Amino acid sequence: MKITSSELAVMATRRSQYPESDKAEFLLVGRSNVGKSSFINSLLNRKNLAYVSGHPGKTQTLNFYFINKKFYFIDVPGYGYAQVGFKKQEKFGLMIEEYLEKRKNLKRVFMLVDFRHKPTKDDLLMYHFLKYYNIPVTIVATKADKVGTSKFERTKKVLLDTLDLVMGDDLVVYSSVDKRGRDEILKKIDDLTTETI
Repeated sequence: MKITSSELAVMATRRSQYPESDKAEFLLVGRSNVGKSSFINSLLNRKNLAYVSGHPGKTQTLNFYFINKKFYFIDVPGYGYAQVGFKKQEKFGLMIEEYLEKRKNLKRVFMLVDFRHKPTKDDLLMYHFLKYYNIPVTIVATKADKVGTSKFERTKKVLLDTLDLVMGDDLVVYSSVDKRGRDEILKKIDDLTTETI
């Protein structure tokens, strides 16, 4: 798949603000500092489409990016950032829950985790939350360029053992720097969007 167009189409906080569309959608979730914005920009070959902040917790809406006039990425507020108060975290959780319960266009969730570290308690909670809704998940292990060859397989094993993926879910090791994993993600999206035509 070649990315030919991408734009931030809608910033929503409630269902009534979602785009009226039957296009396929892909949800992006992850901890506040996991690199979601870098992932979006590198995947779409854009430098600043998604805002990369030095301060985690900047995304506070569901951001719908319209890609190739064919499908949407939805970037949601990151979880697990202590500086974001409990009330706001709770609000973010309800926003995501409303989307998962009501949106029929969702094809898959890309859940980003930091490849360098063992998945956190928050990562496990998010994965189990998604499984409660029976949503297919691809784990995207970011910042893979920062893990040396000697530690690579061991790091990957720890990640897979900790998350204990269910049948049908998978892992893509990704780097926004050297673009490893990019073609694999794009092929997955292409396969899922082609099925809907």
